[in-house]
Amino acid sequence: MSTIDNLKDRTTPVFSQDDVTVIFVLGGPGAGKGTQCERLVSQYGFAHLSAGDLLRAEQNRPNSEFGELIRTHIRNGTIVPMEVTIALLEASMRGVLGGAGSGKGRFLIDGFPRKLDQAHKFEEAVVPARFVLFFDCPEAEMEKRLLERGKTSGREDDNADSIRKRFRTFLDTSMPVVDYFEAQHRVVKVDARPDPDQVFKATQAELEKRLGAAFQRS
Repeated sequence: MSTIDNLKDRTTPVFSQDDVTVIFVLGGPGAGKGTQCERLVSQYGFAHLSAGDLLRAEQNRPNSEFGELIRTHIRNGTIVPMEVTIALLEASMRGVLGGAGSGKGRFLIDGFPRKLDQAHKFEEAVVPARFVLFFDCPEAEMEKRLLERGKTSGREDDNADSIRKRFRTFLDTSMPVVDYFEAQHRVVKVDARPDPDQVFKATQAELEKRLGAAFQRS
């Protein structure tokens, strides 16, 4: 994990916006980010990176030096140190770009940044994002969805206690990220209350409006 060593001091992005398009995907737990990202991947050729999935995989990787640290934060509904998350994201992006061979790629980064310092460091050290795609959903609806998912997901944070902690963490730390990008006119807000098909249609319309003809669906 050598990337972590230089993240704190790095002040120049390792990727160019001309080659790498990043959209941050945010929304409260249970807002449907993952479902919408899957559909956007198939329609637009994005690579979907879930910060949460990367962290869960790392905590289970044999001999990971961060495994126990990540496990504790996930169990408590708190935020993993940003250098760990950013290093995992950057490594995954390098893997995708290396596989493509062209050095060019489009990424949906799901569930990140969860704090302003993460946003600043990622844009400073990795690549500036185009905008935030924000799925807006009331807390009661998200809790209902997560409790239903918890019956089959096997995820230890899909229980009422952890869910409420995650809501509080999201409101306290992630909403300021949305507000920060909104002040720069870099937020696309989508109502996540309707069924997934309706949400996707609204998302498509907003995405194509913002990204233009070069990003029409494949």
